[in-house]
This record gives sequence, structure tokens and C-alpha cells, in this order.
Amino acid sequence: MPLKNVVKEFVAESYYHVYNRGVYKQNIFTQERDYTAFLSLPKRHLSREPAQDHTRRPLPHLRNDVELLAYCLMPSHFHLLIYNKKESGLTDLMRSMMTAYSRYFNKTHKRKGALFESSYKASLIDNEAYLWHISRYIHLNPQDLGSKYISYPYSSYAYYMGNKKAEWINPERILKMHGDELSDYASFVKDYESMRAELQQLKLYLADH
Repeated sequence: MPLKNVVKEFVAESYYHVYNRGVYKQNIFTQERDYTAFLSLPKRHLSREPAQDHTRRPLPHLRNDVELLAYCLMPSHFHLLIYNKKESGLTDLMRSMMTAYSRYFNKTHKRKGALFESSYKASLIDNEAYLWHISRYIHLNPQDLGSKYISYPYSSYAYYMGNKKAEWINPERILKMHGDELSDYASFVKDYESMRAELQQLKLYLADH
């Protein structure tokens, strides 16, 4: 029986929470250049202008097929919020990103073998309440490291606050749900901050007992 959220049959015009972690829970980001390398991948596939690899071969241009709405990169795993415009969009993007990043990481860190515990997992977001919640869940992940999510450098929160802009990420789809009010979104995330911290503490307590 296939593992939950691993079956790769996706619906067009739908939202997905995509996530993956390192094999045996090992870190997949160990230095700043690793985070930069990973984020260069959606940039090259989702920017307005098509990109080429080092041999000048065209890379898949997927801007009309899929959108990246939010992300958070943690040392051992990542979370993405994806809007799948076409059925194959998410598959094409993730296949290219996972292959390219695994190749980069193994070469850079002089290792061999699988980097991720699976190809990736994708959960269909099938109601508005889940969609509202998932972006703030993603942006609050740095709490698990004892970091401030507001200033964490490897998430899309700054794009939601208007402090950064890029053509390869589209926070507007989520912000429109908040009436395009940045202050409303900031409050929306903060409202869940203490609750999420309490839930994480409870999980740790249960794991020790």
C-alpha cells in the first residue's frame, strides 16, 4: 500500500503542502550556500524568463504550470506551499528540484547515495480553513529551532511582509485572503505563535513518556 501523501497524481488548479526531510533525519542544509542553492531552483524554473544550465541547454520553464506561494527551509527538512496550475506542474517542478539539489549536495559535501527519505510528500489542501492555516504553520517552523520566525532568513515570511520581492514566489494568493492587509497577516501568524509552541512542548513531553 502506498504511503500517505506519496502518490504522485495531482489535480490542476489545486493547492498542496509539499514537504520532505533528509534520509535518516540527517541535515540537508548545513551551510548558507546550501539554502541559497536550493532557493535558486524555483527561481530558475518560475521566473519570467526561461533559464539555461551551464551547457546553455534550456531548463524546464514552469511559470505557467505551477506557483510557489510559501516556503520554509529547516536544517533537516523543508516545507513548500504550492498552487498547481496544471496537472503535471508540481511533478515537473519537484522532480527537477529534488534531482538538482541532491546532485549539488552530494558533490559539494563529497557524499553518495540518497539525500532524502523519499521523493517528497504532498498533501492536497481541500478546504479554505486548511489553506488559511498552512502558510502560518510553514512560517512558524523556525520556532522549533528557537529562532524568531519574523527574521528567519530561509522562509518566505519577509515576502509576505513586503520586505522582499521576487517574481518566482507569489504570496498574493494568500494575502488576498486577508484583504491584502499585511498587518492582518502578521496578526494572523502571531495569533498561532503561542499555541504552536505549546503543542510542540506537548509533543516533546509525550515522546519522553
